[in-house]
Amino acid sequence: MKYRFMQEQAKEFKIERMSQILEVSNSGYYAYLKRKVSNRKKANDQLLDKIKKIYQNSRQTYGSPRVHAELKLGGERCSRKRVAKIMKTAGIAAKMRKKFKITTKANVKVAPAINLLNQAFIVSEPNRWWVSDISYIGTKEGWLYVAVVMDLYSRLIVGLSMGDRLTDKLVINALTQAFVKRRPAAGLVYHSDRGSQYTSRNMQELLSSYGMTASHSGVGNCYDNAVVESFFHSLKTEHSCFEQYTTREQAKISIFEYVEVFYNRQRRHSTLGYLSPLVFEQQQQEKVFIPSL
Repeated sequence: MKYRFMQEQAKEFKIERMSQILEVSNSGYYAYLKRKVSNRKKANDQLLDKIKKIYQNSRQTYGSPRVHAELKLGGERCSRKRVAKIMKTAGIAAKMRKKFKITTKANVKVAPAINLLNQAFIVSEPNRWWVSDISYIGTKEGWLYVAVVMDLYSRLIVGLSMGDRLTDKLVINALTQAFVKRRPAAGLVYHSDRGSQYTSRNMQELLSSYGMTASHSGVGNCYDNAVVESFFHSLKTEHSCFEQYTTREQAKISIFEYVEVFYNRQRRHSTLGYLSPLVFEQQQQEKVFIPSL
């Protein structure tokens, strides 16, 4: 009995102390404790569980816009503002790291191609405009250089090459892979910066053999190749900066998995109506084959 009495006293002291902290009366705090959870609170808690699952499945890379798009696809009826508020209250935010410097350097002895792209990043057909760029990933063995080729139509990475040397072979391998995979018709425009890897004789001969036209960014214009640079920013801030690669081979496997499994197939892209690049292409292809009534 004495122990139970001491428990009751401790409970009353705790309630009185909390009342003082919250600056409310004891009776008001008692009423708060007995108050039932509102339907809105229950609904928000259920929504938070779904948000957490989507956030983890996105490798902690989704902010409220992409989370909201995923919820809508799953049949959830809620506003983007509500999702953002719940995420902020729960401390859920897309992971992000620093920006990075430019990798390639121009060969002043080679005349660059005309800038045909000129920041026209919205394309209506696949395999008409490809963009390419090079970046680097740190490992304990040294830098791993990564070259990609992106189809501007769907933002799909169609070519990927990685190696320990920054030569034209890196971009040639990426372009070759893209060509074998997509088999584009002649006339495709291949845009890149003015790096020596892209203006090399070997690269120009390969483009000619594929029936492609070279296009190079303007001098000092960092926006001309912004779409593919944005991809590398996502790769690093969402993935590689949170890894510690012992070997280049380990980094290659990790980057390949990010590109082919996550980025191309799962990651929602705002420009594509929050569809992944591969799903966007599939949906557009289905529209083409729908017979008119």
